[in-house]
Amino acid sequence: MKHQIQDYEINSCTMFLAPIEYGSKVFSQIAEVEDEYVSPFKPLEIVKKSCDYFGVDYESRKKGTKQLIGYSRKIPIVIEPSNHIFFFPTTSPNRPECIWISHEYVENYRRIGPHQTLITFRNKSSHLFPVSFSTVEGQMLRTSFLKTKLLQRMETNKKLNYLLHKPKTLNASESSTKYGPEKLND
Repeated sequence: MKHQIQDYEINSCTMFLAPIEYGSKVFSQIAEVEDEYVSPFKPLEIVKKSCDYFGVDYESRKKGTKQLIGYSRKIPIVIEPSNHIFFFPTTSPNRPECIWISHEYVENYRRIGPHQTLITFRNKSSHLFPVSFSTVEGQMLRTSFLKTKLLQRMETNKKLNYLLHKPKTLNASESSTKYGPEKLND
């Protein structure tokens, strides 16, 4: 059963956001590991709001992705890197049919038809999406590339920070000769 909610931020349990028609409006179907919701906001609005929630706006995330991986169309977005929240769009994010999928939760995907791909998520649920297999495969690879580049930079930064601020070695306040072998025989 899908619960209706007003506010929603993408989190470490979010698997995908898909547009659904509600009368003349586009809402979002939100699938989490153990629950599903319906939000009156479009998927892209939720992605943008989630980026803001984690402190970096969507446009900055897009710009950062372009700089890191060199792509400028249908680019994946880092919602929150330290929790590995990376999402990719199935088409141009500005198109109403765009679905946002969490890279972290995709376990497997297979072609069902020319524009149908069945994605199995890590919680073993499967969803049929109206998108080509090659698009899903390309987006998975693109998101992996982004994730690798960003996490490498974060790791390099940690190492540099450690080298610059590593703890000073501690020296004993007394002479070590007091405890040498010659003193033990007394």
